[in-house]
This record gives sequence, structure tokens and C-alpha cells, in this order.
Amino acid sequence: MSNQPTHVLLIEDNQGDADLVRLRLVESNSDLAVSCADRLSTGLEALAGEPPAVVLLDLNLPDSRGAETFREVLKKAPGVPVVVLSGGDDEELAMKAIHQGAQDYLVKGQFDGRQLGRAMRYAMERQALVTSLDMSRKQQLQFKDQFLSHVSHELRTPLACAYQFVTILLDELAGPISPEQRDHLDTILRSVNQLRVMISDLIDATRTETGKTRIEPRCVVIGEVIQQALAMLRVTAEEKGVGLAAHLDARIPLVWADPDRVFQALTNLIENAIKFTPAEGSILVEARLMDLDPGFVYVSVEDTGSGIQPEAKALIFERLFQAPGAADSSRTGLGLGLYITKELVRLHGGRIWVESQPGYGSTFSFTLPLFSLAQLLFPVITDQGRLRDSIMLVTVQLDPRLPSGVGDWKEICRSCRELLQLCISPVNDIIVPEMDNAGRTVTFPIVTSTDERGAKVLMERIRTQLVNYEDLKASGVFKLSARPVALPSGETRDHLEALVQKVADNITEMVAPAGNDNLGALPGKGDGGGAPDAGQSAGDQDNGSAHGPVLPGMGACNGSR
Repeated sequence: MSNQPTHVLLIEDNQGDADLVRLRLVESNSDLAVSCADRLSTGLEALAGEPPAVVLLDLNLPDSRGAETFREVLKKAPGVPVVVLSGGDDEELAMKAIHQGAQDYLVKGQFDGRQLGRAMRYAMERQALVTSLDMSRKQQLQFKDQFLSHVSHELRTPLACAYQFVTILLDELAGPISPEQRDHLDTILRSVNQLRVMISDLIDATRTETGKTRIEPRCVVIGEVIQQALAMLRVTAEEKGVGLAAHLDARIPLVWADPDRVFQALTNLIENAIKFTPAEGSILVEARLMDLDPGFVYVSVEDTGSGIQPEAKALIFERLFQAPGAADSSRTGLGLGLYITKELVRLHGGRIWVESQPGYGSTFSFTLPLFSLAQLLFPVITDQGRLRDSIMLVTVQLDPRLPSGVGDWKEICRSCRELLQLCISPVNDIIVPEMDNAGRTVTFPIVTSTDERGAKVLMERIRTQLVNYEDLKASGVFKLSARPVALPSGETRDHLEALVQKVADNITEMVAPAGNDNLGALPGKGDGGGAPDAGQSAGDQDNGSAHGPVLPGMGACNGSR
């Protein structure tokens, strides 16, 4: 046992209440070290040092009021037990804090030293129990994830072998087969494919639980992803006699998301809807904008299936959960699809929910953020409430040496982007998402708040990194170029946000491939000014124009060797 006195932090702005609590503490236990703070900010500073054994907290302070006070304390010291000291008129507020994680609450003026001592002792014991249980749960999850990951990877090899030999027999490469044998082999193949999906879900769930799942967001046309998902699952729906349709809001601009992960989330939801929708039923996939949430697109999958019981709705997105009322024929998975979908949506900064009534079908909805170039650029091209004096656009273009590429061209381009990230300043530079993914050419536009000389320095850093990248040397070539971005006139009195939007519009015109129709739907797309002719000099440009000449000695720095 330690002989050190128990450290108690009292955060209370009323001096009379603070003195009374001190008196009660002395009555309950003389072996206490009490420190006081009369403001939340002072209390948070104390928590940043040596954490106390317990915090006695008044929720209404000069610099913070209500449940937000407790949330700030919890965020600063999540492992320290908190006992809320409430006034007689704010017990409801204290109960809210209890629901958010406070260990107990006492009403001021209605407790003695013994009650205060017992509340603190129980709070510390409960917090120690919670910490122990949380640590045990994490260890169990870690062990389970390691086990599942190991088993999943070990099963993939024999399963791949079984798949290959079944397809060889079905293709009659080993000799002709009878119709009855084909039916048996088709049954085996369906079971093998079902196992492959289960193993893939196990691996995805394990990666998600351990934080290893990553997304690579870029500008996405959400309608195209939805159509791809419908095209892949249309045959499955038709075989069951389920109708599959889509309704897409034509106003939707580009979405900031990882198209592969969005496709995975959509197919999970549509497959789930097909599974629980009877013949003659229907499924509608919808994407729309909502005035109440203008920064996001809403995507929903609505079915006319069996619906979900109220008690199951709260658990529907949990790992391994399967609705107890589901028919046995519908149990073709492990109950991981909705969990994986929820985590993929969360990684995008969106949210997911379900609306359902038993017997009347279900609607699963999720949100994804819209792409806003102006919002992305704002911290880079502004300083102290004004636009920076000079902004340049450096373009890095990657082309494979052969039409089919050599090796994994997508992985090489991803590595090149990581190299570019090492070259730029997080304060002054940003890599703008490419606006179109057509073809094998990959372009990385970089907006940098510098002048022509600074752009040359940045390009030289990039050139050095890419020249020394052996995989790129073997598989492709690169080109570098730079142009100044025309800024709005200095005489304009527009708000800073409007000025940034004009610069964003100019940059959009500079990086847009010819004929890209999607750019017209960019949020806030306005009058950025026309682009000058290719031969026009920088001095001849109108204010607000998008294009500038390639810098002398900098254009088309060919990276082929």
C-alpha cells in the first residue's frame, strides 16, 4: 500500500460550495490532497499533469456549461473517475453525465462527509473495474482477430485449389461430363464461392477492427458506382424474381470517396436486400441531395422484404449479428456484411442507419461527403484573412511505357503519390484530386502557395524522387509542368470564401480534361473567368482567368530516361 495521500481535484467556481466540499472531505478522510480549480480551463491544465485519483466536478462553470463540461474532462482524462456535483435544479443534467460515463453524482448541500467519501470510493472502484474489463475485452478481441486472420489466410490456399479443379471439370478440360455431373459440380462451385465470400468478409472485418482498413478518397461520380453495383447484381436479382431499379438526382456533384470501398458497401446492402426480399418484390437504390445536410449525398437501398424487428434494429450493424427471425435459407453469410459496411461509411466521415417495419420492408441509408475544392484549398491559399500573393499549379503526369503497363501500375502510381507527399509542405502545398480517371495516364495536380522560383524548387525535389524510383523507371515515364494561377482582382470586395471559390474555379478549369461533363456539377461552380489562348502570355490574362503559360524552362520536364 502506498503512503501517498489520495489526490482529489475539485473543479468548482463557487467559493462557498468549494469550502463546504473541502470540509466534507476532511470529515470523510484526513489522508487527502485536494487541489481546486475555479474554471474548466484551469482544471484541464491540472489534468494534463499528474492525473488525480478522482475528480469532483461542477457542470456549470464560467467558461463551460452543461454536459459539455463533463465531455471535455472525459476527453482530457478518460481513465479518471468523475463524481458530478449538481445543484438541486439540475439533477437531470447530472443524470445525462452519468449516461455519458460519469461514475456518480451528488446534490450540493445534501450530503455529509461519509456519503461523499463513499461516493468517491465507489467511483474509483467502478472505474478500476471498467478499466480492467475494457483491457480484458481488448485482449480477447486481439486474440480473436489474430485467430480469425490466421484461419482465413490458411483456408484461402486449399479453397483456391478446389475452385480451380471444379472449374477445370466444368469447362470439360479433363473430359466430357454428363448433365447430372454438371449439376453436382455447379452445387460444389456455389458452395466454394460462398466460402470465398465468407473468408473475404472475415479478413475485411479483422482489418477494420485493428484499424488496418484504409480508404483512398478521390472525386467520384456516385451514379456511376451505383450503376456498376446494379449491373453486377442484376442477374442474381432476376434469378430470384426481384426487381432492381435506381433513381439518381441529376443535381449531385462529385463525391469525395473511395470508389472501390463505396462499391463494396453498396453491393453488401443490395445483396442483403435481395436475400430478404421474396419473389415479385422490388429494390430501389436512390441517391439524392438534402437541403438540411448540404455537404453530403444521401444513398439509400429500399426493399419490400420481410423487415426487421424493433429489438434487432439496434444490433443490426454489430459483428456476427444475424436477425433471429430470418429464414434458414437466408443465412448464407457470417453476419459481417453490415458491420463492414458501417465501418467503411464511418471511415468516409459519413453515417449509416436503417428504417424498417416488420412485414413492410427496410431502407438502409448512408451519407458520403461531397467534394469541395474550395474547402480543400482554403487553409493552403489563405493567410491572415487574405489570399496569398502568388499561387502556382504544378502538374505531375505519369504514363505507362506499354498500353497494358508493366507490373502493378495502380500500385506504382499510389507509391508515386506517397513520394509527392514527401516533397510538399503541408502548410503551403496540397495535391488536388484528379478530376478524371479515364485511360492509364495518371495526373497529380499540386497547388502551391509560392512564386515561379519556389515552384522550380518544388519541381526539382519531385524530379529527384521520381528519377530514383526504380519501379517507375521500369514501368513508365513522368512529365512535370507548372503554371501560375490567376487570382481575382485586388479591387474586389468579395468575402474571403468567395475569393477562394473563384481560385478553385480557375484551378478546376486548369486541371479539367477536355469534355469532362462532371465538372459542371462541382459545388459552387461559378464565374471563374475564361481561359486565355494557349499562346497568350501571363501579362495578357484577364483577372480571374484560369490558364497561364507553362513556365520557361519548366514545361514538360520529361522523366523518361
